[in-house]
Amino acid sequence: MAGFHHVELWVEDLAEASAEWGWLMARLGFESFGQWSTGQSWAAGGAYLTITTSPNRADGPHDRRRTGVNHLAFHGGSTTAVDSIMATAAEHGWTPLYQERYPNAGGPEHYAGWLENSAGFKAEIVADRELGSRL
Repeated sequence: MAGFHHVELWVEDLAEASAEWGWLMARLGFESFGQWSTGQSWAAGGAYLTITTSPNRADGPHDRRRTGVNHLAFHGGSTTAVDSIMATAAEHGWTPLYQERYPNAGGPEHYAGWLENSAGFKAEIVADRELGSRL
C-alpha cells in the first residue's frame, strides 16, 4: 500500500488556523469531517489533514526553514483553479510566495503556487496538468 493516511499539524492559534486551513481545504475539495474543542479535520481522496493544539506542544512559532516539514503540496486541479486560489488567498490569511516567478517557481515544467499562512506554514498548490505533461 502506498500513500498518506493523514497529516497532523500542531498549531498555536486554533481559531486562526481553522479559518486559514479551512478556506484552503474547501477550495481544494476537502470536506470537514470533524471538529472538537482542540482541533479540526478535513478529508479527501482517502487521506485527511488535522490541525490541533496539544498540551504537549512546545512554545514558539512554526519555522518551515528549520529541520522538519517544510511544506505540504496539494493537487490543485486545473491551472485556472490554481490561478483562482492564488488570486484570492491573501483575503483568507495566506501570503503568496515567489510571485515574481509564478507559476513556474518550481521550474518551467511545474505549474504551481506557494502560499504561507500567518503561522508560517507553507502550502504548494500544484496544477494537475503541468506544462509539458501528457495529462
